[in-house]
Amino acid sequence: MVDTPEIPGRETVRLRALSKRFVGISLATVLAASAASAPAGETAPNGRDRALIEAAARGNTPEVKRLLEGGASVDAADERGVTALIAAAYGNHVPAARLLVEAGADVNRQDQTRQSAFLIATSDGHLDLLRLTLAAGADVHRTDSYNGTGLIRAADRGHVEIVRELLKTDIRVDHVNNLGWTALLEAIILGEGGGRHTEVVRLLVASGADVSLADSHGVSPLAHARQRGFAAMADILERAGAR
Repeated sequence: MVDTPEIPGRETVRLRALSKRFVGISLATVLAASAASAPAGETAPNGRDRALIEAAARGNTPEVKRLLEGGASVDAADERGVTALIAAAYGNHVPAARLLVEAGADVNRQDQTRQSAFLIATSDGHLDLLRLTLAAGADVHRTDSYNGTGLIRAADRGHVEIVRELLKTDIRVDHVNNLGWTALLEAIILGEGGGRHTEVVRLLVASGADVSLADSHGVSPLAHARQRGFAAMADILERAGAR
């Protein structure tokens, strides 16, 4: 078994957090929003390919190099759809990831939980990994199991530098995910109102985010900020014309 995080378990924790942090949305609703058609089960990789995935998961760059030179398939995936590059991304093993990219690894490949090296970098705040995937042609419009972009994921977690980097691309600032939230809404709803999330709100507004775009219940970003007592966020929104 590849030594990568048990994503379903981690996602379950996140789903429960989402349902608790937003009144009116049940866990069942959040689960439904995250549901997506998973790829068909992957064929088990051969021994050499599995060894490559495991070496990448450990960040063992010399072993990754040896296995690639020995004929391991750079884009082979395990039963969960995890490739060597995705495995390296889960551990933020940038040297191993760079070697795999140089060997032709597909930076847009997604596993059965819809994670890719690019999307992992956005949610986990790995700036060097993000820059590596962008330079290798990562599709910034790819979405996760919530139909969320990398920008939404980074905004949710308050990753200021990731948001700043993504806003240099043509990523859609006002993309709406399956929960009915944009990056701006997620920064407010799932943030804590502190400095990092407030800066994310400022960056998004400065990049043209629609401050009047409400959630699926008709609640505006400004209303969410006021309800939570996030005065600094509310001030940014009001100065941008939010009502």
